Amino acid sequence: MFVGFLILASCVHQPEPSYPIPTVQQLDWQQLETYAFIHFGLNTFNDMEWGYGNSHSYTFNPTSIDCEQWVKTLKNSGMKGVIFTAKHHDGFCLWPTETTDYSIKNTYYKDGQGDLVRELSEACKKHGLKFGIYVSPWDRHQAEYGYQGYVDIYHKQIEELTSNYGELFEFWFDGANGGTGWYGGADEMRSIVAEKYYDYEKARNIVWSHSPNAAIFGGTVPTLRWVGNEKGFADATQWCMYKTDFKSLNDEKALVRGFKDGEAWLPSEVDVSIRPGWFYHESENGQVKTVEQLMDLYFNSVGHNANLLLNFPVNLDGKIPAIDSANAVNWYQQMQKDFSNNVLKDSKVTASNTRSSRFSPKYVLDDEYTHYWATEDAVSRAELVFEFAQPTAFNRLMLQEYVPLGQNVEAFYLDYYFNGKWLPIEVDEPTTTIGYKRLIRFQTVKADKLRIRFKCFKGTLCINQVGAFNVP
Repeated sequence: MFVGFLILASCVHQPEPSYPIPTVQQLDWQQLETYAFIHFGLNTFNDMEWGYGNSHSYTFNPTSIDCEQWVKTLKNSGMKGVIFTAKHHDGFCLWPTETTDYSIKNTYYKDGQGDLVRELSEACKKHGLKFGIYVSPWDRHQAEYGYQGYVDIYHKQIEELTSNYGELFEFWFDGANGGTGWYGGADEMRSIVAEKYYDYEKARNIVWSHSPNAAIFGGTVPTLRWVGNEKGFADATQWCMYKTDFKSLNDEKALVRGFKDGEAWLPSEVDVSIRPGWFYHESENGQVKTVEQLMDLYFNSVGHNANLLLNFPVNLDGKIPAIDSANAVNWYQQMQKDFSNNVLKDSKVTASNTRSSRFSPKYVLDDEYTHYWATEDAVSRAELVFEFAQPTAFNRLMLQEYVPLGQNVEAFYLDYYFNGKWLPIEVDEPTTTIGYKRLIRFQTVKADKLRIRFKCFKGTLCINQVGAFNVP
């Protein structure tokens, strides 16, 4: 009979997916969590954010560009990759493109023989960072902008960038499109309908023909979504699911939290700069985000089930400034310290319901991503209890759902047991969704037990990992 029970338990199937679910590429992208933007170009040397398209190319004249300094800084800041602005709205190209003379080949940099896209991509390969490309659809310099001729030029630029610099992990289509510009000297307003004009489907296919695993930001066929702001936060209620119509991709209120009943898996990306501006401005040297501010960004992005894309403006010398570098590196070192000791590791964990030994609650305490605790299908409420050998203090909590089977949790509550009674852990934000990752901060509690009550979930409950930490 005992042998028969083991055979039966081993045959218990995994929960049915709660659709939509991520593709392998989307899951790989979510597991990156943090990566960097680099903004550098004519705007840097003309003290601008959005160039008009009429700045002379020879004004791009860095004295000592050091892409390895960029990459080492980013790696030491915990970044898993970097997305480079190969062309911003001014139309100036940082690679020697065949599509226009408005590029690095007509500058003093390396006597016109430079190629910053290549320099950075090779530095990334050398130091083990993933590489991505931003190339603005809007081009305020190009005379053909607004006509079919520019669409052909733009697609050619995408072809150059995706075929000559190795595998890309993400490709960025910016949402700023149309308006006033130089346009080859026309100096006028030009308007387009973005979802029709650029033929984003063809553009996406060009990207995927060379980098089939690249995540796509923007356009009409994205694999991830903008979070709806550039302030560095996602809503505490954060669904990976989203509507598939293009109109909803411009709904800033919806973008910040997603849709519980969305038809597509479209997780959010939080883009924000370490300075007020995206490009370097000397006047902002005193406004670089501090370690504490960067930590807030992390909890409000990665901690709210979103990826963090942190921008680093490169200065006129061609380097990430020392204060930006120091703050980012110190932030990452602080994070490593804060999350180094999961106080739950040696606790005894029990669950109110378990699907089988194959989905034991003990799996929420190991580091194997394919392990997870799951309930039986008919269960609508469940809880995990962690019992400490002695009273233990903590003030941070990390939760992860096993999102390859979908995102399900709609509400959960936290309690701690001390001096013979259960007490609520007071949290300053809604404990609603979890998704790939949820991080929660609260005042330090000292407990004999921790309890997590999952009160509402729309599919089978699958919890991948739980951690508690005590930050001084």
